[in-house]
Amino acid sequence: QVKKQCDQKLLIRMKTKCVPCSLNLDTQCPAGYTKITNGTGTPDCRYYLETKTHTLSFPGCRHRCVKEFEQPECCKGHWGPDCMGE
Repeated sequence: QVKKQCDQKLLIRMKTKCVPCSLNLDTQCPAGYTKITNGTGTPDCRYYLETKTHTLSFPGCRHRCVKEFEQPECCKGHWGPDCMGE
């Protein structure tokens, strides 16, 4: 039995919205994603507050999230929706 299907594993990365670090403890990743940062997350962003006259910028935190995704792919020498070939 020759293996026809060789699925590729893809890692999709994303970051949550930048918020005040003190509020970031409870931030969740979107459904299907796994949080890979702990506590308040990574302090590598800025968030903005708009007043009537100014836009203020503050250092903030965000979490990193990953999702594993299998992309169906045929092995070398096979093709088509059913991975026929050779």
